[in-house]
Amino acid sequence: MTAAREIALVGVPIDCVSMPEPGDPPLGTELAPAALRAAGLAKAVAAVTDLGDLDVRLVGRDRDAETGVLGWPSVRATTRALRTRIGALVRDGPVPLMLGGDCSLLPGALAGARDALGTVGLAYLDGHLDLYDGRTSPTGEPADMPLAVVICTGPQAWSAEVAAPLVASDRLALLGPRDRAEAAELSSTLPEEAGLRAELAPADLRRQGMAQAGAEARDRLAAGTPGRYWVHLDVDVLDERVFPATDYLMPGGLTLSELSELMKPLTTDRNLAGLSLGCYNPAKDPGGSGAEALVALLGDLLGRP
Repeated sequence: MTAAREIALVGVPIDCVSMPEPGDPPLGTELAPAALRAAGLAKAVAAVTDLGDLDVRLVGRDRDAETGVLGWPSVRATTRALRTRIGALVRDGPVPLMLGGDCSLLPGALAGARDALGTVGLAYLDGHLDLYDGRTSPTGEPADMPLAVVICTGPQAWSAEVAAPLVASDRLALLGPRDRAEAAELSSTLPEEAGLRAELAPADLRRQGMAQAGAEARDRLAAGTPGRYWVHLDVDVLDERVFPATDYLMPGGLTLSELSELMKPLTTDRNLAGLSLGCYNPAKDPGGSGAEALVALLGDLLGRP
């Protein structure tokens, strides 16, 4: 990343695990954008402009009868707002840095990038495959489904909202998931059933080498014209002992240094169209060490040369 490349910081304060009702105070991952700003994110990232938070919120504990999604009207409204905002940003030239919130921000953000660029790739760094739909998700939480929405195997009303599929199967890299057994047990779609390349679990990434895996993913995603791609990071790709400030803890994940090595080839390339961060929960980070770790990571990836 060169110093001249502008980063546009946008907060997306949403939480679909606690799923507040209208009027409830902010909670869970809704608190993440403010916590990361307070930990010094804007100073750590080069050429950044902070555009504040989108006026969005996921609310309601009712599971929609058609889609199977909790709080579906607010999910739809949030998706539309993200698509509009990110489309405008990418057209204007800045690289959006989206601070979630949770991973349900991805379909709208990626749709905006696709609207602006015509085609886009996706590096999906997550401890989960997120290929559930409104039937197979045990909770109906929209953060179970973002990748399914993106490739059009999720709730059809949500996929239709973003004119999915958003990404061709050969331009999608699944990096770090480790919930295959649970997903299969719950009858979730698996990557090969959706025509996707086999995912690279943490053990696979270690065998290949983090930097090499990141570089190979970058080269595949940047193939073609215009060759731009989006990077989405769910912090539960990290091991639960390394980063406990998230809602779905799992052993066997990456260390912070491994994550940095993996992401650096992806985030320092001129073809990066945008970066989104999800699932950091400040309510589980009373000392602020999780926020400090994420600020250090993003500063290393996007900071001043």
